[in-house]
Amino acid sequence: MSLFTQILDKLGLKKDKAGTTSAPPAGTSTAPPQTNKPSMPGARPGAVANPAASGPAQPNLIPHTGAAAPAPVQMSEVDVVKKLDTLSAGKGLNWKTSIVDLLKLLDLDSSREARVELAKELHAPAEVMNDSARMNTWLHKEVLRKIAANGGNIPQDLLN
Repeated sequence: MSLFTQILDKLGLKKDKAGTTSAPPAGTSTAPPQTNKPSMPGARPGAVANPAASGPAQPNLIPHTGAAAPAPVQMSEVDVVKKLDTLSAGKGLNWKTSIVDLLKLLDLDSSREARVELAKELHAPAEVMNDSARMNTWLHKEVLRKIAANGGNIPQDLLN
């Protein structure tokens, strides 16, 4: 599991196998498509229904089932600031400015090697990879931007 995926997991922003944080809408069926029953001579048992043969496509219907598609569910944001502030209470860690403190707060490896791997994972520009301080600053901002992009509510002042 990549380090950034671990960060999202610790914050409650789980990613699916496709790399997105959107979960399937509630009520979505994962059942296989319904099949035609052999009502005519020569029909094969288990043949998948031909949706084109049943007339024009109906909007908001799940293909092969005819069931109404559930309304899209908006992904709720995770209050990252509140969560991290709660975790940092009394620990003297400044997650708002330090990538090392942010990783420590999430009980993740904050070593230089781990941060270099995280920077590579997030496609850090070559010019920041040769300077530890620049890499840490870039990495902190990029991690916060990526958290925000994955459903975390990061205030704009922390993203600038």
